[in-house]
Amino acid sequence: MIHGKYGRVLGMVLAGGKGERLMPLTRYRAKPAVPFAAKYRIIDFALSNMVNSGLFSIYCLIQFKSQSLHEHIGKGWQFGSALRGRDFFVNVVPAQMWDGERWYEGTADAIFQNMHLVTLFDADRICIFAADHVYKMDVEQMLAYHMDNNADITLAGYVVPSSEASQFGCIATDAEGRIIDFVEKPAVPPEIPGRPGYSFVSMGNYIFEREILEESVLSDNERKDSTHDFGRDILPMLFKGYKLMAYDFSTNRLPGDDRPYWKDVGSIKA
Repeated sequence: MIHGKYGRVLGMVLAGGKGERLMPLTRYRAKPAVPFAAKYRIIDFALSNMVNSGLFSIYCLIQFKSQSLHEHIGKGWQFGSALRGRDFFVNVVPAQMWDGERWYEGTADAIFQNMHLVTLFDADRICIFAADHVYKMDVEQMLAYHMDNNADITLAGYVVPSSEASQFGCIATDAEGRIIDFVEKPAVPPEIPGRPGYSFVSMGNYIFEREILEESVLSDNERKDSTHDFGRDILPMLFKGYKLMAYDFSTNRLPGDDRPYWKDVGSIKA
């Protein structure tokens, strides 16, 4: 179980996406609720990775066309009565409009509108993961990397062909893995030095120290020119003043013969 040397760790899964590029699969459901392999849904990858890594305190932030997603999590992701309690839950959180009558306006705004959950849980650090990726990951290894490097924020990164990298936030790091540049969805993605044709991109999975998360989303909420998105607004502002580390997903060690695999299924082609 993720506790002890890691402190109190809270998982927050961003599951409110419209998935317009996945039409018509998202005509009646949110992107994370799209069926995958018969009875499963895309969100099951993120939830399975967290639970199998020992993270049992999870909020799923939902928004658009969320009924089938709500039902799926309610039926398939509830712990037995022996485990149910303050530290054992997978709870669905709709936009509750604590900050006025508005939906979540971006990934950072979704967290901002639910910071009271972080306070009530008394989290030390927060794992903020996207709900629309296909992958298998031991989250504890990323958390250990975050702690070992005394990071303020850690991003999971993956190497992709530069021809695909314009869909993602692109990362540049120094020799120790510290992020020295972050560009969200550039028209011409920067290539990895010494690896022409390839770029290092953000997977949209983050670990934040609680104080840094609170400061950054509160500050972002006050900016009138912000889109309230982690990739577009917050991370490009933070890497200069805080210690942002990039966790290379390819180093994640999995049981058996499995090798790290990750795909953002944001389009029909993907």
